[in-house]
Amino acid sequence: MGCFARVETNGGAFEQVNLLYGENPNKAVRQFTKFFNEAGIQTHMLDRGLNGLRMYPVPADVRKLMYKVKKAQGVDITRIFCGLNEVRNIIPSIKYALAAGMIPQATLCITFSPVHTVEYYAAIANQLIEAGAPEICLKDMAGIGRPGMLGQLTRTIKEKHPEVIIQYHGHSGPGLSMASILEVCENGADIIDVAMEPLSWGKVHSDVISVQAMLKDKGFQVPEINMKAYMKARSMTQEFIDDFLGYFMDATNKHMSSLLLTCGLPGGMMGSMMADLKGVHAGINMILRSKNKPKLTLDDLLVMLFEEVEYVWPKLGYPPLVTPFSQYVKNVALMNIMSQVKEEPRWSMIDNNTWDMILGKSGKLPGALAPEIIELAKEKGLQFTDEDPQTNFPDQLDAYRAEMKENGWESGEDDEELFELAMHDRQYRDYKSGVAKKRFEEELQRAKDAALASKGFSEEEVRKFKRSKAEPITALEKGRVIWEIDVESASLAPSVGKVYNPEETFCYISTPWGTHDKMLANFKGRIIEVCAKQGSIVNKGDVLAYIERTDLAS
Repeated sequence: MGCFARVETNGGAFEQVNLLYGENPNKAVRQFTKFFNEAGIQTHMLDRGLNGLRMYPVPADVRKLMYKVKKAQGVDITRIFCGLNEVRNIIPSIKYALAAGMIPQATLCITFSPVHTVEYYAAIANQLIEAGAPEICLKDMAGIGRPGMLGQLTRTIKEKHPEVIIQYHGHSGPGLSMASILEVCENGADIIDVAMEPLSWGKVHSDVISVQAMLKDKGFQVPEINMKAYMKARSMTQEFIDDFLGYFMDATNKHMSSLLLTCGLPGGMMGSMMADLKGVHAGINMILRSKNKPKLTLDDLLVMLFEEVEYVWPKLGYPPLVTPFSQYVKNVALMNIMSQVKEEPRWSMIDNNTWDMILGKSGKLPGALAPEIIELAKEKGLQFTDEDPQTNFPDQLDAYRAEMKENGWESGEDDEELFELAMHDRQYRDYKSGVAKKRFEEELQRAKDAALASKGFSEEEVRKFKRSKAEPITALEKGRVIWEIDVESASLAPSVGKVYNPEETFCYISTPWGTHDKMLANFKGRIIEVCAKQGSIVNKGDVLAYIERTDLAS
């Protein structure tokens, strides 16, 4: 396309998705970065500071190893952020990145509150630059940063540190992103994060075509876009969405809403938030019905949640609403709504991770806690702390090395497999056991079935549609069907979503003359329907099951 100086190639969401899909993230990162490295395009990753690539804190030795691994895998730049803008969580990663030969891009998590002023952010930027960061990212993760303030902040940093590169990252959800991009560019920003169709706009970034046109018209030096390549990349992305990504995307991700200005929640978590709301919607209405109160629509519940976030946020010390603190605040707000529906007091349900944030274990909160929160902590006998957050999480690499040795697992090139286990231990174990892939295939099939059902198809129509995209596996002989999955469950038929490889045993046919004829799958695919029960008698040519081929797609 000719217009990108940098491409984001990996980070927390990337690698966890790889593992949940049943794929090796290290192989994926090396393959992905290789082509950008060869083309002279810088590769970019996300580092959540104290949390590394995950949602909860990481020991220091694992954080150090991450930089050694990522540099070896071909990653150039790391965007280091802390949801609290806590410099004690960011500065160690700056040091680790420099030691490994990577470019540390220190990050300011932008939000809009009485405490998040230009002076507040500029003071943090000064500390991060002094610690060795050659770049600053303005991470406007919810897109609620006001354009004027962002322009003023950009100018303030550039006037004091003209050599520092400033990159702006702003989401489109509330509708301010294009104005914000123009403001930061006119005040000295160097690089702008953009997206491209079919994933741009909505809760994501502005589209590269629109941004290029706006900046070009204002006289900025911006590269031309190879539209033939753009359309090819656009088409490939749509194919990926149609294949399986789209089944896991909430439709509202494509929507923009000015309501997001009031709650300040980031676009990246809106999909999970809608899933949470749908999950509690029926339960809330059941409680209301038992109290002879009118039921709530999903929109009613959404507005209630936004308003409760707006109420909760300042009382929790104004943590910038970015991972994981956006989830903590949203969870408290949702639990408060549940409590109020049950006619119980607010703050009845606060999870341990949120308490850790409140107590200072993740770092210093930007604002003051409400007296009622402090009093609640005292009632529970909880202790506040101002210690360096990293001291709460001792080194663990030796324990993970021992686990790999015990399991007979290789630590991998540049210790990358050791790193993956240490960073995402639960997901990595599921990946190694094969559980992750099996679970993903089953979830995908359920999502596809639900999508068809939601379009008003009858069960029979759904079955016919699925069969039209699959191939039947038919009995080679007359006899009794014997399914075999493993020793413990040999009496069960395979589950929908189970994947077979070409040379894998599909089933046995026990013939009347005493033989057990093995049937092979003959091609790679996933089960979409089982037609023959364990022990049932079939004739030659009867359909045993339908398999959707996956070898053709690849």
